[in-house]
Amino acid sequence: MTDIVIRSAVADDVPAIVAMLADDPLGATRESPDDMEPYRTAYERLRSDPNQFLMVAERDGTVVGTLQLTVVPGLSRRGSTRSIIEGVRVHSSERGQGLGRQLIEWAIEESRQQNCRLVQLTSDAARTDAHRFYEQLGFTGSHVGFKLPLNP
Repeated sequence: MTDIVIRSAVADDVPAIVAMLADDPLGATRESPDDMEPYRTAYERLRSDPNQFLMVAERDGTVVGTLQLTVVPGLSRRGSTRSIIEGVRVHSSERGQGLGRQLIEWAIEESRQQNCRLVQLTSDAARTDAHRFYEQLGFTGSHVGFKLPLNP
């Protein structure tokens, strides 16, 4: 996959990112690709935060993958900084070719560069294929996660 470039997302990438977020049964119920305004607002917040890395994978000028990496300083684990990987998506035409692995490997290496001592991620309980994928990359299912929706 040497023809893939992983770079910071720009505002013009937002529609392609949202399309990938919406392109599965779970995302289809959560995303609204016909209204870009909330996504553009979120992009600006991410862009202005130095602890946020919204990345895209590009092949021949086309966005084919994305993820968000968040660096979180903390006091636990002896003042360790950790990173959180979220929103990992690969365009349906690119799945099964190693792009997801390349994106996660980029996130792990960037986490090292940011002096993180731990990389974590969550995955919806229904995404069993994703769980196997993350386990193959060395992640372990170590915690139970909880969510509390604040706004419908």
